[in-house]
Amino acid sequence: MILEFLTVSASEFERGTGWSVGSKGACKGGRCVPLPPMDPERLQVQALAERLGMPLVRSDAAGLWCLGPEAGGRALATANAPDLRLPDWEGREFRLASLRGLKILLVAWASW
Repeated sequence: MILEFLTVSASEFERGTGWSVGSKGACKGGRCVPLPPMDPERLQVQALAERLGMPLVRSDAAGLWCLGPEAGGRALATANAPDLRLPDWEGREFRLASLRGLKILLVAWASW
């Protein structure tokens, strides 16, 4: 869910995440998570993200927030990759850090 502000209405939150917010808390697929009292027209996204285990990151350049799906505690804390060093197709060392500042897509594959 892409956001300009860290407050949303309950209906907007449900459309973007599938979680409905009501008197039982936040509910999705038969599972409910208790929440502190909130104004349904101005839900605090940061509090919901923490309570529901959803990653919340900000792009300073774009001035936007991104709320990811619930991760069950397995979300990355940052989007910074370690400096991987692997051989390229000619056997020379390739450093991931050489691409710092660029948007990249890593594709990994294993035969097992």
